[in-house]
Amino acid sequence: MNWTAGRCVPALRVAAVRLHQSMVPAKAIRLGCPVATASIAGCTRNQIDGSRRSLHGSGHRVLRRHLEHSSTVLAHVAPADRRPAFRGSNVRCLASSSVGDGGATAGAESAVADVAAAPSAEAVADVEQTSGQKDGSVASGIGNGGNAEAGRRRERRMVKEFKKRLRIADIKSGPDEGLGQVGRHVELRGWVRTVRSQKAFSFIELNDGSSLSGIQVVATPEIEGYQEVEGGGITTGAAVSVEGEVVESQGKGQKIEIKAQKLTLVGGSDGSTYPLQKKRHSLEYLRTIAHLRPRTNTIGAVSRVRSALAQASHRFFQSHGFVWVASPIVTASDCEGAGDQFRVTTLLPGSPDASTPVKAIPTTKDGSVDWSQDFFKRPAYLTVSGQLNAEIYACALHDVYTFGPTFRAENSNTSRHLAEFWMIEPELAFADLADDMACATAYLKYILREAMGECEEDFRFFDKFVEPGIIQRLTSVVESEFEHVPYTDAISILKKAKTKFDYPVEWGIDLQSEHERYLTEKAFKNRPIIVTDYPKDIKAFYMRLNDDGKTVAAMDVLVPRVGELIGGSQREERLEVLEGRMRDVGLDPQAYWWYLDLRRYGSVPHAGFGLGFERLVQFATGVENIRDAIPFPRVPGSADF
Repeated sequence: MNWTAGRCVPALRVAAVRLHQSMVPAKAIRLGCPVATASIAGCTRNQIDGSRRSLHGSGHRVLRRHLEHSSTVLAHVAPADRRPAFRGSNVRCLASSSVGDGGATAGAESAVADVAAAPSAEAVADVEQTSGQKDGSVASGIGNGGNAEAGRRRERRMVKEFKKRLRIADIKSGPDEGLGQVGRHVELRGWVRTVRSQKAFSFIELNDGSSLSGIQVVATPEIEGYQEVEGGGITTGAAVSVEGEVVESQGKGQKIEIKAQKLTLVGGSDGSTYPLQKKRHSLEYLRTIAHLRPRTNTIGAVSRVRSALAQASHRFFQSHGFVWVASPIVTASDCEGAGDQFRVTTLLPGSPDASTPVKAIPTTKDGSVDWSQDFFKRPAYLTVSGQLNAEIYACALHDVYTFGPTFRAENSNTSRHLAEFWMIEPELAFADLADDMACATAYLKYILREAMGECEEDFRFFDKFVEPGIIQRLTSVVESEFEHVPYTDAISILKKAKTKFDYPVEWGIDLQSEHERYLTEKAFKNRPIIVTDYPKDIKAFYMRLNDDGKTVAAMDVLVPRVGELIGGSQREERLEVLEGRMRDVGLDPQAYWWYLDLRRYGSVPHAGFGLGFERLVQFATGVENIRDAIPFPRVPGSADF
């Protein structure tokens, strides 16, 4: 349907106005210019003002401004009881107005409103402003200048496109080490490692965390921002932004450098007190400044390799059809049955400043803590494993994996233990121990190969400064066939060894690190091995009992230098056998009713393994203490940062 108003010199054009269905009228009323009578087609000034007020707060701010400022607008105003019944509308209005010579001119040149049903009922006002005036046009500030201002307002409202930001590693990557980037104008941001100033120029070593070595910036006194160098603002530890050109380096140790054109000090640093001076720092000292240690070569390299291993883990499982499952952190179950769990409770106050008398903790008649009054109405803990939860989803989605933090309240201060650590735990349905070993082998080889290819510079650093020969060791793992050794045979090998062990070797013992390392480093000459079929008494209740009644279908992957890296098993899928194993280790089957239900309803053979991610990082980087393989180590007596 169309409506047309009178004529007027064009100055304002309102186009493409899409209104919410509640704003679409049953009829169109022409609103005239604000002349003395303020009346056209029966619309008074009050009606015009009322139309403007009706838009107040509706979100149609642009249209509201036109009702306030335009000389002539075609508007749609309808009483609430006369709104159309159809859903959604598209309204296209063309209107114009002007202030003529010596006064206002009434009438519109043209105004057309086309109303058609639209699939959406969203409240949207999209107003395009154009000018039909040339010299002397004044239309309430709407003209070419108005167009520009409207464009600026629209640009301010837009969220800019997010793009990958240029990093030092992007410039230096490739076999030519950045020579192909020579002549490119770049802007880099990072932290200053060192500054060396001479009369004619200064050398700034910049690192942004994307690579080990960073890049050298050459700055001369005439560039913008050089006064920050002269004044001591740009110094060790400071955050800076550098704009300049990539040029071929004349010095040794790098192929390219940045010829600075502009320096900006983003965040200052007191170079005299900065804890990371250009010298070697022990890893023990760096643990005391964990908020700054990522800026060091060693921890920075470990962090990049850790990230590469994590991403490779996801790629491996996703490419093999696994589904990632988020297992809970708070649990009422003890997966391992060891009892070394952190308790979660609200019976103590949450504020560290609050105190609770022991007598205020609710107890039962026999004096025990009354957990029924706790948050979960029962004892709850931080999880030690996501395996039991993964089994639930494996028995529905086939192959799944979890990757998340786990916790163990083991009061150990060794270089191999953490109170908080991350676990990768895949679970395979319709699988046995052979399938489990095949998956673990393929996974380990894949992630090491991927990380070594992605972080070549970091691994060269590890090979030179952390563990000489680590590249060869990891390459050997990737290329070797994993030897399969039953537990009983492993015990026989250890008994025949001429090495004196701290822990005596007998059938039935849980292999210690010294035993594991002897097997993989000495007996099998630095090759990874898989030990299987452990005694049932040293393994968890959920592992499948073998036909001999003495051993279970368990497996441990042992690697040089670390020992056990992966532990897994085929799960017990037989209901009666599983209930018996629970009772043998002192667990109440009723507390695991949901776990037993998996054996009652569609039970299938299934298997899985767990890998301590920090042990993997330790193995891949060569760092001796596991506290350097995680960003913020949690150990007995330490929960800083």
